[in-house]
Amino acid sequence: MDFGFSERTVQLQERLLSFMDEHVYPAEAVHDEQMAAAGDPQYHPPVMEELKAEARSRGLWNLFLPGDEWGAGLTNLEYATLAEISGRSPELAPEAMNCSAPDTGNMEILAEFGTPEQQDRWLRPLLDGEIRSCFGMTEPDVASSDATNIRGSIVRDGDEYVVNGRKWWSSGAASPRCKVAIFMGVTDPDADPWHRQSMILVPMDAPGVTVEKDLPVYGYTHRGGHGVVRFEDVRVPASSLLGEEGSGFAIAQARLGPGRIHHCMRVIGMAERAFDLMCERVLDRRAWGKTIADQGVVQDWIAESRIRIEQARLLVLKAAWLMDTVGARGARIEISAIKVAAPRAATWVIDRAVQAWGGAGVTDGTPLAHLWVTARMLQLADGPDEVHKMAVARRELRRFRPGWRSA
Repeated sequence: MDFGFSERTVQLQERLLSFMDEHVYPAEAVHDEQMAAAGDPQYHPPVMEELKAEARSRGLWNLFLPGDEWGAGLTNLEYATLAEISGRSPELAPEAMNCSAPDTGNMEILAEFGTPEQQDRWLRPLLDGEIRSCFGMTEPDVASSDATNIRGSIVRDGDEYVVNGRKWWSSGAASPRCKVAIFMGVTDPDADPWHRQSMILVPMDAPGVTVEKDLPVYGYTHRGGHGVVRFEDVRVPASSLLGEEGSGFAIAQARLGPGRIHHCMRVIGMAERAFDLMCERVLDRRAWGKTIADQGVVQDWIAESRIRIEQARLLVLKAAWLMDTVGARGARIEISAIKVAAPRAATWVIDRAVQAWGGAGVTDGTPLAHLWVTARMLQLADGPDEVHKMAVARRELRRFRPGWRSA
């Protein structure tokens, strides 16, 4: 395994670090002030457009998308370190670089499976950062960790499809800038469980689409939100189908693999920022005649945090390297492993940082509370830890079953 970075990647790292120091971190307070003044959790603050313009001028735009036709042409391994840096300010930096979920996964789907017409209508404005999108897969009435449970329907009616269903945790759906949903639903209930579903593009302003509410996360309301969306007899042209009927499950797996690794890259950056804040705090505060950093228990936190971060980072880099060399399918066990390991490591580190900051750690005076909420949510998003552990365990047990080697 070669985790070395090209000269271009090193230059992008330096450019991004400067962008974070000179623009992103100073903009965090401005962002909060503009949002508070607006009084609308879905307000699009001017500072975000300023950051996007600056990022684009520095060549820090659409870095997530492999290939030169649509993206920056970086490998997953090259993008990993850049995503980690952006994760230090998860509310601002990814969106400023047009590298935020769920748009990244939706753009990947459109780039790989979209028709030229679909790409012109939806992919190009997404790549330009002009609109946002959402992904309608998870449903409130079924255990959506098993995607074969999905009940939403996509029924052919002449030259149209009729879409019905209720989705939730459709991140971004609450934003007025969200213009399109990728809806996953059943097209053939009689097919085997992995070929019943399809995906279709649904404009958010189509008759029958209703954003019922925005779900908060531990009391936080994120810009873009996590929408509960009802689709009621929504009619869209047959040309809105992504890929072929029955390919929805396969497209979902193609989308979720890179999406999971992007989340894990960013969450390591979140852990690193919490680690820095913890070290600065314990060196600054004194109790019982010495700095908090001199306490043995605090030194244990710092050492254990560094060990956990490095372990998670190396596993993520291995998964990224495998995706580049053998593809997402060949890296699926490592992707499941990092989806458990990286958020778990980050929540532990952030929690220790909160403890080091004391009462200030649980307020909005530091980014720690928001970092913890985001990291904790990732133990559920894109599949709960238990499902990913099950995938790893099944793969390992398979090696011990009779006939495995001949198979």
